[in-house]
Amino acid sequence: MEESNTKIWTGPFFVALTNNFFLFIVYYALLTILPIYILKDLNGTEGQAGLAMTIFMLSAIIVRPFSGRIIEMFGKRNTLLISELLFCLSSILYIFIDSLTLLLSLRFFHGIWFSIVTTVLITVVNDIIPDSRKGAGLGYFALSMNLAVVFGPLIALSIFQMYSYKILIISLATVIIIGYLSAFTLKVSEFHPQTSTAKWNRLTWQDLFEKKVIPSGIVGFLTAFAYASIMSFISVYAETRGIFEYVSLFFIAFSIAMVVVRPFTGKMYDTKGPNSVVYPSFLLYAAGLILLSNMHTVSTLLIAGILIGIGYGSVVPCLQALAIQSAQKHRSGHATSTFFTIFDSGIAIGAFVLGIISANWNYSALYIICGVIIIINIPIYWKIIGRKKNAQYNESICNQQD
Repeated sequence: MEESNTKIWTGPFFVALTNNFFLFIVYYALLTILPIYILKDLNGTEGQAGLAMTIFMLSAIIVRPFSGRIIEMFGKRNTLLISELLFCLSSILYIFIDSLTLLLSLRFFHGIWFSIVTTVLITVVNDIIPDSRKGAGLGYFALSMNLAVVFGPLIALSIFQMYSYKILIISLATVIIIGYLSAFTLKVSEFHPQTSTAKWNRLTWQDLFEKKVIPSGIVGFLTAFAYASIMSFISVYAETRGIFEYVSLFFIAFSIAMVVVRPFTGKMYDTKGPNSVVYPSFLLYAAGLILLSNMHTVSTLLIAGILIGIGYGSVVPCLQALAIQSAQKHRSGHATSTFFTIFDSGIAIGAFVLGIISANWNYSALYIICGVIIIINIPIYWKIIGRKKNAQYNESICNQQD
């Protein structure tokens, strides 16, 4: 069988994808429910609820650059099993939290292991996916994260409203434990370069970052910066327009759009090159954001969700694949950690800066600005990535014709 026909949907790939889906289910469920728990049960303030979200992301960003080095030193399998075990433990400990101080400490601790386990899982799945199917394979893998955006909050709110906070935490802990046990079935290929014996006191820039990923990271930063407007402000914006109860439909439309186009965008990436996906995806992403700036009806909200789902949902896996493919195979862990350090920083900085913009202007201006940022991202991508990839694709076509 030719390599181009090699299957993506193998047992190990399904296990890794499901495991990743469970991790992000827990992440988004807690992101949704903890502010409510802090305000109602711990008598906290809105600022403290926001801090619980920020401190998790802060620890994840701080640790992310070290993830590649940790994987290199301890191996993919050991890193996966240990980091996911500690992620499971962190998830269980939420049952016993009865003060803000303990909760903030746990959020910082939890963010560390979330950062490491999500990095190593991408590294593992990159080895599982055939080289000729990277675009499609990593696209499907990224879909597991994006679907969790819908299912995480849905599960959290349903269980919390019908039962209690503790029942929710027990349910989430059960889900992630099932994922952890399935990780033992993964056969992981290890690579042990001579430099892996180096000590931590000899850390260099190369030990923490993969410089070849920086172009993809820059484009990813701006992409994530604009997406922070969705994560942080879509619910509040919808409430000001009197359609708050329909926000869940936005994310459902978002997810359905991603699922429908994923088989096509993955195949386009693998057969026609990344540019064939990136440019239309950015245009649709920008159109969705600009459409949100003039949102007054539910139909506008849903159309914007579809456009952003196709655009953002297609371009992020492409950038992730470009980042991993830019580095040597044994540096895939460093490539992944570098890309997501920059990407996560875009979301964190975006949430802060866009919060200032919304406070001084309004949400309509915020979404116009984000749409313009994505439009500006198109020539930036062309300058630092796109034209090189276009030349490589044209060269490969000429070689095939010869």
